[in-house]
Amino acid sequence: MSDHAAARASRAAAPAAARVAGMGETIFAEMSALAVRTGAVNLGQGFPDTDGPPELIGAAVDALRGGANQYAPGIGVPALRHAIARHQQRRYGIELDPDTQVVVTTGCTEAIAGALLGLVDPGDEVVVLEPYYDSYTAMIDFAGGVRRPVTLRAPDFRLDPAELEAAVTDRTTLILLNTPHNPTGRVLDADELAAVARVAQEHDLIVVTDEVYEHLTFDGRPHLPLATLPGMAERTLTLSSAGKSWSVTGWKVGWATGPAPLVAAVTSAKQWLTFTSGSPLQPAVAAALDAGDAFPTALAHDLQAQRDQLVDGLRAAGLTTYVPEGTYFATTDVSSLGWASGGDFCRALPERAGVVAIPSEVFYDDPDVPGSGRHLVRWAFCKRPEVIAEAVRRLAAADLRA
Repeated sequence: MSDHAAARASRAAAPAAARVAGMGETIFAEMSALAVRTGAVNLGQGFPDTDGPPELIGAAVDALRGGANQYAPGIGVPALRHAIARHQQRRYGIELDPDTQVVVTTGCTEAIAGALLGLVDPGDEVVVLEPYYDSYTAMIDFAGGVRRPVTLRAPDFRLDPAELEAAVTDRTTLILLNTPHNPTGRVLDADELAAVARVAQEHDLIVVTDEVYEHLTFDGRPHLPLATLPGMAERTLTLSSAGKSWSVTGWKVGWATGPAPLVAAVTSAKQWLTFTSGSPLQPAVAAALDAGDAFPTALAHDLQAQRDQLVDGLRAAGLTTYVPEGTYFATTDVSSLGWASGGDFCRALPERAGVVAIPSEVFYDDPDVPGSGRHLVRWAFCKRPEVIAEAVRRLAAADLRA
């Protein structure tokens, strides 16, 4: 075989580009497949097992039947962009021009992708809170950026201002923030956000803030958008979506808001990703946003009760468990049970107890650094109480020791 033919055969056998060759399937796909294969209760992937409000579903059906089935504008239908602007003004006092400061995306995942591809050049450093949502690291890599993690450590998962400052170098251009925080459930408070604002302004950094769980906080804790802090509106790109707060995660309708140049950068990137999606879903989400906060508020109330149900059950099963302040997720530490890693625990758990969870170690650059997440496990409580009760019953009956 000639050298040229051998090279062609090699490419055919392993065709993936270098940027994706080592990625493989996500931990969510792996663990959800394990749940299906074993018949386990899936407390891994974060999606609810009940639908959103009937009015929202009905509005989508009406839009489908009413002819909203062709391409929407790339930046989103006007009704949704205006509704997003009204939502930000009503809840937070943030004033936005819906024609230049709002873009609709295919879920917050595309908003993250568009932001990083549109704002990060090869070699730029991006400060990111760790543990992190896994698409952050993938898109930083796709953009050619360099990750600079700042670790939130158990038991309180607070942001250390000194560590944030130390992560910034003369090559840093962007901070990627997430609050309420997945996977820890931490809701950053005013002091922590003030530290982010100070660092961003002192070093002239852009901040991209993922706020998809903005409505889902517990125990009376408020969500405070970074863009509302003095000096931050002009340097903050805020991302969110309808999926979590209205229990329609499969709809994938998200958005980015902020200064027109930052929104334009997202739009420039996302037009080559999906360009547009969800035409009949967009007017339905607009109607939901304009209907006010009754559904998300009730959902947060229910999720708080489900959080307490799961946390109590995990503790009763012998797991060191931290109480989240928001989101869908609770975190446990399995080291006291003798496990070398959360990954080992989670892969054994379906056979041991008939339950699936997610090892948090995959959300760290180096989970073996002291205070990091080698022994942490994430559990989803966005499930019906009877599902949580069955999972807790199985855990209580199982031997969870290594």
